[in-house]
Amino acid sequence: MLDLDLAPSTKPLTIDGITLTAPIGGMLSEWARKWGSRIALVHGDDSMTFAALDRRVDRLAGALQNSGLKEGDRILIQMPNSIGLVTTLLAALRLGVTPIMAMPAQRLHDLSALVANAQPVAYFAARELHGFQYEVLARSLQQAHPCLRLIVLDGTDVPEDYLQLSALDAPFHPVQPPALTDLALLLLSGGTTGTPKLIPRTHADYAFTFLRSAEMAGVDEITIYLAILPGAHNFILSSPGILGVLSHGGRVVLANAASCDEIMPLIARESVTHIALVPPLLRLWIEARTWESSDLSSLRLLQIGGARVDAALVKQAQEVFGTTIQQVYGMAEGLICYTRLNDAQHVILNTQGRPMSQEDDIMIVDMDGHEVAPGETGELLTRGPYTISNYYKAAAQNAASFTAEGYYRTGDLVCQDADGNITVMGRIKEQINRAGEKIAAAEVEAALTRHPDIEEAVVVAAPDPHLGERTCAFLKGPSRTLPDLAIREFLRKNGMEAYKIPDQYAWITHWPQTAVGKLDRKKLVALAQKRDG
Repeated sequence: MLDLDLAPSTKPLTIDGITLTAPIGGMLSEWARKWGSRIALVHGDDSMTFAALDRRVDRLAGALQNSGLKEGDRILIQMPNSIGLVTTLLAALRLGVTPIMAMPAQRLHDLSALVANAQPVAYFAARELHGFQYEVLARSLQQAHPCLRLIVLDGTDVPEDYLQLSALDAPFHPVQPPALTDLALLLLSGGTTGTPKLIPRTHADYAFTFLRSAEMAGVDEITIYLAILPGAHNFILSSPGILGVLSHGGRVVLANAASCDEIMPLIARESVTHIALVPPLLRLWIEARTWESSDLSSLRLLQIGGARVDAALVKQAQEVFGTTIQQVYGMAEGLICYTRLNDAQHVILNTQGRPMSQEDDIMIVDMDGHEVAPGETGELLTRGPYTISNYYKAAAQNAASFTAEGYYRTGDLVCQDADGNITVMGRIKEQINRAGEKIAAAEVEAALTRHPDIEEAVVVAAPDPHLGERTCAFLKGPSRTLPDLAIREFLRKNGMEAYKIPDQYAWITHWPQTAVGKLDRKKLVALAQKRDG
């Protein structure tokens, strides 16, 4: 186990009342001393105690040392939810190596751009997942980028020229712990289009994030957290996620499927108390409870995040699952907002909560950068002790993404109530400029989903030779025969101004997604143009 005697470079650091005394890789040894015999991780039929996790991380870090990895190196991790993902991440952090957290769904185009930017020396992946062979992707990456001198695959029948993760085992030779202010890991930005930017998070700011988030979510030693969304997501890794639950002695159950007939029996079997979902998945789960009857009474908290959620869906979730609902809004760049567990019903239903730290500094500004009046909508700017001040090796993006005063431009349109609760209204780039009139896509989407035959709606702007941009509504629901005229009449009768009523409608069976799991509005725009033609 790692010697935690503090070197001068790792002197304690306090952020908003939380005192940090060790970098993240060293924190695991503290957890193992407190809860050594308790189960930390469960994946399928496999489980691992805190003590065994600490030992495995040590032995894996030792093997990586022997393979030539050293402090300051970067590695690319593209692994599904598994014990291998957690041990690889923690071993890298213990060794002072910087993980780049890629999503399992990303492919050569995105990964090649990330590798070209960050120059990692190793690539860690599952051998295969859902039929996709990552060893083929690994060869393409290695051929294109000589910096990748080491390939490690988690699974069996690994090619001879690659390393098998489970076989990596060697004594760890303790190294100087990184400073709390040193770079810990690189997360991916959640942009809806283009190659994700790299987000540099330090040991201190990221540890604060998952420790404070655990407080917000009521995590304790009896918490059993089910991770079904990809663990590389900031939401699942630290809000409170895998790291927040482990930091409080709780148990993390890891899964790679979200289908109700697999996951709901798993919740019952493992007595899961906490789970995090995105709104589209939540809707499917609510529908599934009409036929899926597993005992979900162990659930104490259902978090909803990753996208704006309609109040009616939140209320329906409360009724169907009979558990506390917590809205979560934030970004891998830093700022995280939560509704509190004891908030009033109207706050939980209608807002995305308020910042988790009293040291979070936020501004809501108009298009000219001037603060808007209380309650009015504008772009959210933020800075604070756990929010980044730059992207990694991205000078051009930094100039556009940060103000001269150090505020991060979120690109989110929000309003704030008198108690500090934030409601997300949409994205700046999701505004439609129709013949000079500005239309918030979120407003139209909310109005459309009030129709009983429309379950979900996404509104995008498509180029138009006459209007500049026209409003296109993509719809999902049980009936795909609802006439356009009937939808327009419904919106008109419910008070929507004529210029805000969509010009084009299309029914869709599934939402296109980017590699990082966000809605791909660019593909919807292309589809709108194609259907128009």
